[in-house]
Parts: sequence; structure tokens; C-alpha cells
Amino acid sequence: MKKLFLLFFVLGCLWNVNSIAQSSDNGDGTFTNPVLWADVPDPDVIRVGDDYYMVSTTMHLMPGAPIMHSKDLVNWEIINYLYDRLDDKPSYGLIDGTVYGRGQWATSLKYHNGKFYAYFSPNDTPFRGYVYTADNPAGEWKLLSRTPHFHDASLFFDDDGRVYVFYGTGQLRELKPDLTDVQPGGVDMKIFERDKDENGLLEGSRVIKHNGKYYLIMISWPVGGNRRQVCYRADRITGPYEKRVILEDALGGFPYVAQGTIVDDGNGKWYGVIFQDRGGVGRVLTVMPCRWVDGWPMLGDADGHVPEVMEKPVQGYESDGLVVSDDFSGNVLKLNWQWNHNPIDSCWSLTERAGYLRLKTGRVVDNIFLAPNTLTQRMEGPQCSAVVSLDVSSMKDGDVAGFSAFNGDAGILAISNNGGKKYLEMKTEVVSLGDEKKEVTGIDRKVAEKVMLKSDVIYLRIDGDFRLNKDIASFYYSYDNKEWTKIGNDFKMIFDYRRFFMGTKFAIFNYATKNTGGYVDVDFFNYERVR
Repeated sequence: MKKLFLLFFVLGCLWNVNSIAQSSDNGDGTFTNPVLWADVPDPDVIRVGDDYYMVSTTMHLMPGAPIMHSKDLVNWEIINYLYDRLDDKPSYGLIDGTVYGRGQWATSLKYHNGKFYAYFSPNDTPFRGYVYTADNPAGEWKLLSRTPHFHDASLFFDDDGRVYVFYGTGQLRELKPDLTDVQPGGVDMKIFERDKDENGLLEGSRVIKHNGKYYLIMISWPVGGNRRQVCYRADRITGPYEKRVILEDALGGFPYVAQGTIVDDGNGKWYGVIFQDRGGVGRVLTVMPCRWVDGWPMLGDADGHVPEVMEKPVQGYESDGLVVSDDFSGNVLKLNWQWNHNPIDSCWSLTERAGYLRLKTGRVVDNIFLAPNTLTQRMEGPQCSAVVSLDVSSMKDGDVAGFSAFNGDAGILAISNNGGKKYLEMKTEVVSLGDEKKEVTGIDRKVAEKVMLKSDVIYLRIDGDFRLNKDIASFYYSYDNKEWTKIGNDFKMIFDYRRFFMGTKFAIFNYATKNTGGYVDVDFFNYERVR
């Protein structure tokens, strides 16, 4: 059945090749912004030789801090993560609280003396920072040290061998040359004061040195205005610093493009890599020219606008994209997948049934937000669709499994086993979280439609529409993967600032509400991005 479906899927893609694409590469030497219409916030990008590397924020998802590679700043693919899991607190594994909207955040990526370095500081307690290093970004990343907490920090290696972090609202701190701690008696100062016309938001530090000058790129939010990109410049690292607004623009009907970095191509051209808030899909990635004007890195075209279509920085490259289909025929999960919090490794398998992902229940919970081993991939704009095939014959009484447009407000296709009878519900669940441990304090659950299953093999489909003023997820089921029945209501997806602080994800889940030991087998996850 799987091989037959894949044949029809490939033929369908060939038939409709103009409507399906996994990249914003237009195939004619140009690309369309956003270059990644998916949740890729807080980017830091570096060039090493002819290769570009980027790190982004994924917070409570595991493995975390994705390392991405590109040859052209347009076609990106995930090559690694900084870590497989974080174990500092039980809540990283959904025990004694959660880390929704916390965890890894705004990582700084650098290359120095033949080694790669990454720094991030989780925005949870206890406050501390992590320094990772690797000889090869696609190879093993090792935890080098833990430091004090530096919010939204940018690691910086100066020409004289001294090492610093720029962080917070204009703070500068010197580290030991081996990055194991702060430097005793080293620089520890505030290098500028925020302007009076700006509110509390002054974040996203990214630092470069160019032609002997220091450039600190940040976001600010002027009172009564929109978020914008600013640059602070100085001849000495300790200042004095002068300031200029380098980008204040919108794109595609969505507001402000702000927060990111600049990078050169090695041949004299520079580019800005800046994200934009786009509602339910999350914070998307844009690429734009960076023009040096009177020694300032001005972003956008000659008029200061982010181009909707522009020439690729480098020609001749492509990639599979950030979101991919999977038939689970390999011995390891594809790098595109991330677990919601640390997984229970004994409760999933790719080998117990060849060609399937087996998800076992490992803990008794009563909602998806506490369910271990929920597996996610990003959703993408402008429109996307994904189908999962589930064999639910081994579910136990009280088990709940299915497919979700997952966020703090989640739209869910949930299959439940109630006394041996299986039902499919389309429902919404909205989670309330405590302030300290982010424990689940409440669930607002609404069932839109419920049907009894006719088969233990079921196909579930979620379509996402992230065009301007849309952010709609629609839900379907099928018994043959051909004839589809819509179930429930369209669901309005959100960008969850209060709890998850990320865009909506596709999520495959299975949890027990009574007794553990049941399982479901996932045959495939098939994905399309429709341009």
C-alpha cells in the first residue's frame, strides 16, 4: 500500500509541479521572500569559505538549536543540532512542570581559529548560559562550559585574542579566552543608554567587526512605532557608540521585518538575514541586500525596502527544504523532526515494525500538552498540507493518538479507545500554564465533531493556509487515502506569545489516560508545500 501511494504521490507532484515547491527558489536565478516561510526565529548566520551556516531558536523542542547549511543563503537544510536533550531540570521531560516558551533561545554562532562556537542562555531558572564547540558543524557538538546568564547574547572574538559577549540593553562583558567563565577584572560595562523614545524592547544582539569598526545590530521598538533594526557603531569595543536605524520596513502586508544579522559573500557583497512575524506560521526568514553607506550597513534595496523578489546571491544550488516527507524506512529519524520536550527513548522505535514509526504510551496523562514523545515538524506558508497514516489496532483502553496543528491553542484530530470502541474527534484544546514552573493549570477543550472509526488503519490530513489574514487549519480523514471527509471546524491558528512563543507545528502523538503499554504505528508522513 505504501509503495503504491508513493508512486501516485510522485506522479501527482510531476503533474502539478508548478504548485508544489519546498523552497522559495524560483528556479530562474531569483527567489521570493520570505526565503523560508516557516518558523525560523532569531537567526545568526556565518560564512566559512563558500559555506553558510545558520542557527535558530526552537526552545522546548528536542533535539534543539538546529544548525542549518546553505550554499546560496536561499536553499537551507538542517545538518545537525547543538544537543539531543537538556536534562538540567525534570521539566525538560514534562515532569514537575514544562518548559513551554523557555529553553534554548537566540543562539550566537561563531567560527574562530578553525573551530565553531555557539552560545545561548535559556530564559528559565536557574539562569545560566551554555557554550558549545565543534570542529565540524555537521559533526559532534560538545558542551564546553556553562556561564552566567546573558540575555540574547552575541559572542565575539576580537583580533587581540580577547572574547566578549554583548547582551541585554547595551551590556558588554569579557569572558576568559577559553570561554569557561567571565574574565576576573575584565570589561563589565554598559556601552550605551537606550534612547528615551524607545520602550523596553532592545534585544537580538549580533556583532561583527568590519574595516576596524565594531557593529552591534539589534532591534528596537520606538514608542508608538513599529519594530525596527538599529545599529550601534564604535571605533573601540568599549565605545563611545553612535546609533542609526538601518531597516524600518514591512513585507507582504505583514508588519515590520526586524531581528537578525548581516553576512558577506566573500566577494564584496553583503546581505541581511532578518526574520518577520507572520502570525500562526511563526517568524519567517527574509534575505535582503546590505548596502554600506557612509560606513553603515543599510538594509534593503536603494529605497530601504525588503525586496519581494531578488536575485539569488549564488547560483546553481537547491535543497530538500526544512519540512520533508518521511516513510520511516530508515534506522534513525530524519533531522527535520523534533520531539516536544525530551522524549522517553524506550517508548519509540523505527525497528520493531520495519517501515513504521512505533509510538508507545509511556506515562499516564490527560492532555496532549503533557504527552511524552509528541513528534513535530514545522508548518509552512503560504499553504501546506500533510497526511499521516496510522495503524491504531494496538491502542489500549483510554489511549489517545492522532495528529495536531500544535501550539498553545491546538487543533487536534484525536483517536480515542473507549472500552474497545475507537472514535475520531476533531477538537480544540487551549492550555493554561503557571508562571513559575509552567505547569499545566487548565485545559479549555471543545469537541467540534466525533465519529466512530470503521477501520484500524486511518489517514489523517491537516491543511494549513497562512496567506494574509488567513492562518486557518482544516482537518480531514480517510480510509483509503483517496476519498477525504472533512471533520469539525476550520481552526484559527495563532502565534502564541503567552505560552509557546513559536509558530504552529504538525504534531503526531500518542498518550495513555488509564494504563501504559499501548502503541500506534505510523506508516508515513507525506507533506506538500503549495506556493
